[in-house]
Amino acid sequence: MARLAQTAGLTDVQQEILKTVRDFVDKEIIPVATELEHRDEYPQQIVDGLKELGVFGLMIPEEYGGLGESLLTYALCVEEIARGWMSVSGIINTHFIVAYMLKQHGTQEQKEYFLPRMAAGEVRGAFSMSEPGLGSDVSAITSKAVRDGDEYVLNGQKMWLTNGGTSTLVAVLVRSDEGHPEGTAPHKSMTTFLIEKEPGFGEVRPGLTIPGKIEKMGYKGVDTTELIMDGLRIPANRVLGGVTGRGFYQMMDGVEVGRVNVAARGCGVAQRAFELGVQYAQQRHTFGKPIAQHQAIQFKLAEMATKVEAAHAMMVNAARKKDSGERNDLEAGMAKYLASEYCKEVVEDAFRIHGGYGFSKEYEIERLYREAPMLLIGEGTAEIQKMIIGRRLLEEYRFQG
Repeated sequence: MARLAQTAGLTDVQQEILKTVRDFVDKEIIPVATELEHRDEYPQQIVDGLKELGVFGLMIPEEYGGLGESLLTYALCVEEIARGWMSVSGIINTHFIVAYMLKQHGTQEQKEYFLPRMAAGEVRGAFSMSEPGLGSDVSAITSKAVRDGDEYVLNGQKMWLTNGGTSTLVAVLVRSDEGHPEGTAPHKSMTTFLIEKEPGFGEVRPGLTIPGKIEKMGYKGVDTTELIMDGLRIPANRVLGGVTGRGFYQMMDGVEVGRVNVAARGCGVAQRAFELGVQYAQQRHTFGKPIAQHQAIQFKLAEMATKVEAAHAMMVNAARKKDSGERNDLEAGMAKYLASEYCKEVVEDAFRIHGGYGFSKEYEIERLYREAPMLLIGEGTAEIQKMIIGRRLLEEYRFQG
């Protein structure tokens, strides 16, 4: 049942990795996902299994104990995992973004200290830009770091941390005016701090509190939290890259690959919705024949499959562009925008095919219907993606008059 979303040009190693992950999803995730989701239970056994497979170190270089694979390989694995349960792909995504930022921007000491343990899954990553009063407008960040000798003192409140409770390392973007005179552009006076903490809720280290899980419509199982810093002291050697004022660029680089990840999640959820829809359409009978034999349903299946295929192709293109070392914000924005929108549409069509049963919690499509909307928001809304795409197109097609 894997005719759609095939990827040409993969190596034998990539194909073997994907087969291993897909088998794991079919055997270990899909059979239990809906039950765990209804209980809003953290999938510890699934996470432990992915840890054994080496997924947490998929893109971490071999010198630090990882597999040293490409963004494309990682994105295709995420697509498979999201096909099983999107929440599990979220657990991996935030970890991956922090590891990627460390690999690209960390000091040698930071890489050697964190990456081997992240590759082994012993250290789990989370990151945060958002605050209660802002989402996509990163320039409005009010959380602040002030230098005090060999430390920085951080104060402020962050929002929407995926893995906020279970993580042990959080990359946090805050203002740091040190060395940046008044009037400096906001994005040039931001710094990313690497905060180590204990897992759990409440005060997880002096000055740092994780209040508890945010109740959500979907995207359950994974813990989404706030983070409150009140006089939190962080050593100066935990500034990502060792230099202040570079945090905005570091985070944007991480979010750029994160958008490929969200596109991959959209592809995986859409693919699962199509599988459920085409399967149910052949089982359900009306007017003396399977509903799959009615032209209206065939048209719907045709549209769904085309959207799955198109979203997958754009996601693969964006990943390959980044792997080539080229700028890919245009491709990543397009892929994230299209995949999330198509995912919503394919899930809704599968929901319609199920009729009244789609509204029942006994059917998997009900869970997907609540999960898909998160992809419309995560890593930037559709409106933000359109702004990015529009600006980049004007750069590429500048009128010479």
